[in-house]
Amino acid sequence: MERIKKITHTDKSAYIASKQRWDNIAKPLGSFGLLEGMIQKIAAVQGTADVDISRKTAVIMCGDHGVTVEGVTQCGSEVTAECAIAIAEGRSNINAVASQFGIDVIAVDVGIAKDVECSLLVDRKIAYGTANITRMPAMTNGQMMSAVKTGMDIVGELSQNGTNLVISGEMGIGNTTSASAVASVLLGLPPEQVTGRGAGLSSEGLGRKINAVRSAIAVNSPNIDDCYDVLRKLGGLEMAAMTGLFLGGAFYHIPVVIDGVISAAAAAIAYGIQPICSEYMLASHCSNEPAGKGLLEYCRQKPVISAELRLGEGTGGALLAPLLDGAAALYNNAHKFNETSIERYVELK
Repeated sequence: MERIKKITHTDKSAYIASKQRWDNIAKPLGSFGLLEGMIQKIAAVQGTADVDISRKTAVIMCGDHGVTVEGVTQCGSEVTAECAIAIAEGRSNINAVASQFGIDVIAVDVGIAKDVECSLLVDRKIAYGTANITRMPAMTNGQMMSAVKTGMDIVGELSQNGTNLVISGEMGIGNTTSASAVASVLLGLPPEQVTGRGAGLSSEGLGRKINAVRSAIAVNSPNIDDCYDVLRKLGGLEMAAMTGLFLGGAFYHIPVVIDGVISAAAAAIAYGIQPICSEYMLASHCSNEPAGKGLLEYCRQKPVISAELRLGEGTGGALLAPLLDGAAALYNNAHKFNETSIERYVELK
């Protein structure tokens, strides 16, 4: 896609100016830790030291997975549609968290396995779920590219309504199996090291899930040097759409927050497609799923929250919002060295 080819690096001068502003605040240098770096990163994305994150939107991509027939989940695919409706109508987990912090929420159907009657659910359906990855590729090339484009388009639409921070989220029963398969390939690790219990599998169920991941990789033989190929063969429609969110964030110059392991898998794919987009990513937390840490490291991200989260729906990403708001309040409003008699701290070498 032409937009991906046009992605450019963030503004280094704005990053430096933001650091200088931090260093003029009357406090020990770097004492607000990773949050200082995140504000600087946002400044570089926005091209100005005057950071604005006042309009935040959580985008929850929804899609089903054919691999659920392999007994890799505790519940059936019908739950995806139920939860997508709940998110769209403001009744789900992400809505409860987001409303506390003034975050808008939209739910997008890119691949739910049935037609959903809900006027509040954004209909961008590309297919009725993915194929069973233990038997064949998850998507056709056309389906995958349409999903990526959808994610990018949504960021473009949000940029028009004033959104200046996007939080990625997902809903899709079976998607941790796909994320584990993607992680196994990208990280070069055996399935048993990157596959977890997801929404709550028994040991027997976990064994089936690990075997499904192993079979999916063997059957599809994804090309590790081609992240599109990995995504098409092992991913999900919602994962592909989230990949588009990260690529779209880079194109439209809007920072995008990584949530849990599915979001991290999408971020890793986006990084593999266009490494520059890592400059536009913010990692909220490290998922408690086994692949979480490795996927974040793959796309050069360091999370600020360590709370063993694994809920999904963008909930962990939403928890980054008040931390960023707190950092921005300090950044904009705290007293400065040139306004006080406090001696300026000197950076130690």
